Amino acid sequence: MSDSKQLTAAQRADLRTVAAMIVPESAEYKVPGADDPAIQADMLATLGRDTALVAQALDHLADLAGKPLAELDEARSDAVAQEFRKLGGVAAATLVRVVLQCYYRDDRVLRSLGLELRAPFPKGHVLPDGDWSLLDPVRARGGTLRRAT
Repeated sequence: MSDSKQLTAAQRADLRTVAAMIVPESAEYKVPGADDPAIQADMLATLGRDTALVAQALDHLADLAGKPLAELDEARSDAVAQEFRKLGGVAAATLVRVVLQCYYRDDRVLRSLGLELRAPFPKGHVLPDGDWSLLDPVRARGGTLRRAT
């Protein structure tokens, strides 16, 4: 298995292949696939604690395929992916989560879904600096003491 800090070149190529299989590019909706370079860069930059499980999933895929997934034709890679879905376990779930998490935070994807590229609150309503009146109901309840355990 690879170092838990980063993916090997073969694993990165397989990650691109898997990402494209999970979310392909759509000209109809004008969105990139999950294999888009910007989305891939985000995945690699934010793997963090998921790196080991993602590497494990990619290694498992390569073992099932007998070689890197990126080197397979489409029919064979689809067959390997179907087998992997049945046997991948937590590592497979982590791989899919990482791909979808990075894909759905891409600005182009958010725009295609009609979402704003900022937090939904305060929706254009600016709160004056130092106005803590929103906390008045909390302050009115008084303190709550709890036993420390």
